[in-house]
Amino acid sequence: MNPIIIQAIQFFMSLSLLIILHELGHFIPAKIFKTRVEKFYLFFDVKFSLFKKKIGDTVYGIGWLPLGGYVKISGMIDESMDVEAMKEEPKPWEFRSKPAWQRLIIMTGGVLVNFILAVVIYIGMAYSYGEQFIANESVKDGVYVAYPEIGDQLGIQTGDKIIAVDGEPIERFSQIFMEIVNGNEITIDRDGQLITQEIPVDFISTLLEDQEKARFLSFRQPFVIGEVASDSANASAGLEAGDQFISINGQPSYYVDQAKELLDQNKGGQITALVEDQNGARRNVTLSVNDEGKIGIAFKLLTMEEYQERGIFEVETKKYSLVESIPVGIDKGVSTLSGYVKQVKKIVNPETGAYKGVGGFAAIGGLFPDTWNWEAFWGTTALISIILAFMNILPIPALDGGHVMFLLYEMISGRKPSDKFLEYAQLVGFVLLLGLLVFANGNDLYKLFVK
Repeated sequence: MNPIIIQAIQFFMSLSLLIILHELGHFIPAKIFKTRVEKFYLFFDVKFSLFKKKIGDTVYGIGWLPLGGYVKISGMIDESMDVEAMKEEPKPWEFRSKPAWQRLIIMTGGVLVNFILAVVIYIGMAYSYGEQFIANESVKDGVYVAYPEIGDQLGIQTGDKIIAVDGEPIERFSQIFMEIVNGNEITIDRDGQLITQEIPVDFISTLLEDQEKARFLSFRQPFVIGEVASDSANASAGLEAGDQFISINGQPSYYVDQAKELLDQNKGGQITALVEDQNGARRNVTLSVNDEGKIGIAFKLLTMEEYQERGIFEVETKKYSLVESIPVGIDKGVSTLSGYVKQVKKIVNPETGAYKGVGGFAAIGGLFPDTWNWEAFWGTTALISIILAFMNILPIPALDGGHVMFLLYEMISGRKPSDKFLEYAQLVGFVLLLGLLVFANGNDLYKLFVK
């Protein structure tokens, strides 16, 4: 099956699940408080529905426009903009007739369900899959900076150990990139000396200009021979597959980055390399270096097990019982939400340039792998659920957070905003959301067709 189709299927499955559960978060407390729900829809039914069926007072349906979903609650100014019904006298079953605290619970229900769902997924993943990660403190000889110009901006060099961002220790090697992107200050261990560097405010913008450079950090690659080309000038020099470089002209060349620098220094000449075979025996070989700094061999890409055997880093594996998975899942949910809040702070600050990376439906769909993987599917679904929870609670009219904002005002001041004010606020919210939707999806199109 086409990888794009696989991504699209996962996207719509995840989106449908999240929308239905979010709307249930409003629907269930509305029913508990005896508030009439007129419609419960997956996707929007502009002009017509793909499916609908009325059960009791509620029409359940599926719309054709996959931009979200909704529940239409009687006596409430919402996306339906049914202002005519608001001109009538309030009915006991209407939203506007309920106490403010009940209305608050109804409006926050969707957001709470999204966050709880993410936590439940993380608990299930911890129990089912456990965790496997590279312990950051175990990375023996620091990081490899693939693009020195990017490293220079951060003050990071190949061989540095990145131990903390904003004073918070980094436990897992995989966390380094996102912590740097979201952070303001980085702590580096360089040959035993601790160095603190400020992260440039526009660092995200630099990465977005060339997204290939987002892979500027990795662990260092040992210089192990994978293959010697038959037409290489060094085909008969005595090198064998699996040989590990130790030094070149007496200088360390255990890693590819070390060897590359020394080869560049000896272009067009000869070198003496100390290599170690797979049995641990060492020998010297004389090699020719061409004018491009090449010696006609390909290095071997090591497996994770081989990295561990060589002591480059350690992979930690954790298995959890169901009880142990609960705090792990809660912590994962909280830390994911915290990380997303940091990203949003960067986005709303024009100096960072992070707004250039805001994406729409294509970007969200791209979060899913192009091959079917349940672990990746559920992890991505949990992440999107966290994002939906945060975005919906923002104090923007037309979002849950906008309704919550006006309800809190009412509860604190004792004065309820007028229906006319709420109507205008809803319209302003629609314009803001439409603008954000156009901007985000416009960014997707720009990246696809222009950049």
